[in-house]
Amino acid sequence: MVDVREPDEVAEISVPDAKNIPLSALSNRVSELAGFSDIFFLCHSGGRSMRAAMFAESVGVKNIYNVTGGIMSWEMAGLPVQQ
Repeated sequence: MVDVREPDEVAEISVPDAKNIPLSALSNRVSELAGFSDIFFLCHSGGRSMRAAMFAESVGVKNIYNVTGGIMSWEMAGLPVQQ
């Protein structure tokens, strides 16, 4: 899980063990995605994570997924979060 929100957003609520790479820094940190077999991008509501997935795909990253609805939907589904 890669959370593409800004650090201050992640500090409020996050998915346990998600790696924070803000969308604004993704192009400089894309090499950090190499260790993942499947990459799930997450943001607040799904827009930034969709852009992150599109960018990752454009540079050849494989097995990428967008968490539709972002952390809002994640939390509403009762999935684990930390605050």
